[in-house]
Amino acid sequence: QVQLVESGGGLVQAGGSLRLSCAASSRTFSTLDMGWFRQAPGKEREFVAGFAGGVLTLYYADSVKGRFTISRDNAKNTIYLQMNSLKPEDTAVYYCAARSQRTGPIRQSDYDYWGQGTQVTVSS
Repeated sequence: QVQLVESGGGLVQAGGSLRLSCAASSRTFSTLDMGWFRQAPGKEREFVAGFAGGVLTLYYADSVKGRFTISRDNAKNTIYLQMNSLKPEDTAVYYCAARSQRTGPIRQSDYDYWGQGTQVTVSS
């Protein structure tokens, strides 16, 4: 069983920064691809950033490229999402997720483990 716990969300003004954390309980953390998804009010959950093939490849949604950075600390079983230059449209519940390592494309259905989510609100 893998448990994922997100933290670091909050309220921030447009242009500000936040860093989200996701701690995983699994001792097989190094065998998992980790990623971040978000769901804004009235919208479907969407991919934000994630690893593929371990740390071989990084993927970012076009909407966050150049502003968000995903990183991984295997020693702490933790991934992070550094969010800079935040915009009101970034407001959403952000979810950490995990899948078995693979080189294939990002598909939400491939992710077997999900955190509870952390709220990010960006004010104008």
